[in-house]
Amino acid sequence: MYKVLLVLFLVVILFPIFPGHSQKSDTPSTLSVVLTSESPYFYKDNEGYTIVVGNVMNNNDLTPVTDIQLKVSFFDETGNQPLETARGGTILEVIPESSTSPYMIKSNSPNPNITHVSVILEGFSPSTPKSPQLVVESTNFVMEENLKLSGVLTNGASPITDTVVYLGFYDAFIPPRLVGVSSVPIGDLAASEKVEFYFDEEINPRASSIQIFAQSNVFNSNFLNEKIPQPLTKLVTISNVNLKDSQGNKLSEIAVGSFVNIQSNVLVEFTADQKSNETPYTYYAQVKNSSFPTVEFLGKSDGRFIGTGSQSISIDWIPENSGIFFIETFVWDRNSVPIANKGPTVVLIVN
Repeated sequence: MYKVLLVLFLVVILFPIFPGHSQKSDTPSTLSVVLTSESPYFYKDNEGYTIVVGNVMNNNDLTPVTDIQLKVSFFDETGNQPLETARGGTILEVIPESSTSPYMIKSNSPNPNITHVSVILEGFSPSTPKSPQLVVESTNFVMEENLKLSGVLTNGASPITDTVVYLGFYDAFIPPRLVGVSSVPIGDLAASEKVEFYFDEEINPRASSIQIFAQSNVFNSNFLNEKIPQPLTKLVTISNVNLKDSQGNKLSEIAVGSFVNIQSNVLVEFTADQKSNETPYTYYAQVKNSSFPTVEFLGKSDGRFIGTGSQSISIDWIPENSGIFFIETFVWDRNSVPIANKGPTVVLIVN
């Protein structure tokens, strides 16, 4: 009897059983598949529907996943009960191991009262992989009023159907948030066939980079990443970033639990509203741990620049963990459009 139990124990250890569906996403640290952001981006389309976009990450380095099941709840300002719910999946039918796929889910109605959303990962299944035999290449990338991008898609060794090329727009935060997706249907391709594709898309002002990829019924493609050129003219320039304690002394090292004031000196070149001589802004400070690709702190402060010239803005932070931290600062308008390039990165040692 002892030998039988020992054999059963070894079988369980050596050959783990993959469940058909995951646990709920309220315990993301235990999942091999997770949402990459707790705050997905959402917007209203031209017909008033609420569009929610984001990314799902397959952290498993051995097994692709499929049948991703997402539930979106739409709330009004009270946030008590959802006005409605919608379900959907990811754009990639199969997410390769250690890879990411965007998702885009639309509300059921053009409800103007929707002001908040939440996304839950309800389930997924292990999958056989799609062969990465599609290749996307960018041949021309022009920024005018719209983003105009052309490229070439090359098929692999067998005929394919249901082929689509996708263009994802991402913002500047770490990890980047998806802020929009466009697509170009290609359809059927013969083995080794090449076809040109073209995008002419309105730019989301929050977007700082793009990602191009494709899939068909049996093949996936590479992921091609490009930076979006930023306008040279900005309302505001972040000229300096200082870290200060409660007494106003400059910091480069501090203890856990101590007060830190993240202060940016800015030069306002011209005001957004010429009549009032004011520029409403939102100041962001993002603190990243040098040891892990994670954001330790993201704070924001709303205010108004009065007139032009040199001005100062700040955010307070109290470190909860020790380590070496990189601090980045941003200035956006109230519509979340950058009005300054990212400020100089500063480093703080927390003991």
